[in-house]
Amino acid sequence: MGKLTKNSKLASEKVETGKLYSIDEAAKLVKEITFTKFDASMDMDVRLGVDPRKANQMVRGVVTLPHGTGKNVRVLVLCTPDKEEEARAAGADHVGLDDYVAKIKGGWTDIDVIITMPTVMAKVGALGRVLGPRGLMPNPKSGTVTMDIAKAVTEVKAGKIDFKVDKYGIIHSSIGKVSFDVDRIHENAKEFVGMINKLKPSAAKGTYIKSVYLSSTMSLGIQVDVKSILD
Repeated sequence: MGKLTKNSKLASEKVETGKLYSIDEAAKLVKEITFTKFDASMDMDVRLGVDPRKANQMVRGVVTLPHGTGKNVRVLVLCTPDKEEEARAAGADHVGLDDYVAKIKGGWTDIDVIITMPTVMAKVGALGRVLGPRGLMPNPKSGTVTMDIAKAVTEVKAGKIDFKVDKYGIIHSSIGKVSFDVDRIHENAKEFVGMINKLKPSAAKGTYIKSVYLSSTMSLGIQVDVKSILD
């Protein structure tokens, strides 16, 4: 077993094994045991009692965090020329179509979200092999394929996130930054977990939300009492 660093030892001493912490306690503790020199992300992992292999138990959705993620989301809008000014005015970082399609085919993916229009999806669809594995493929269900480009860009920049249960039945997302105060973390967590709870598939049996963990980019995970988030 590798030797614990001084900070790792301090962190492990503060976390009580097997304890369920309230969301406020967990947020405060994660802030205390994060020693990175940068403003780390505050991450949440929600383990669900579903079988993602079955279509009727897939959980996917979007939610707008009231305080955003604290991250500067890089947005690419792939649109026709008549929509370019609208996209730039809304705050898109990159705007265009054919030139960016060519760049992406060449392997460029230095972006976080792609927003496009139904009328150009034929061109965007050809990028599936590059965008799909990176989770960047636009999807009407997540609001990233739309004619209302300005609204979509504004929402993403304000903290709208797309989430999906993975093959292990876990939903993972950043819900803020370590620099956020406890109240903001609490409110973002409540919105995030609340939306997941609303999306419970009718085919899911037994306990739906099995566990929730809060952590920072490089900290231990703290198990959160689900009731402290949903109540």
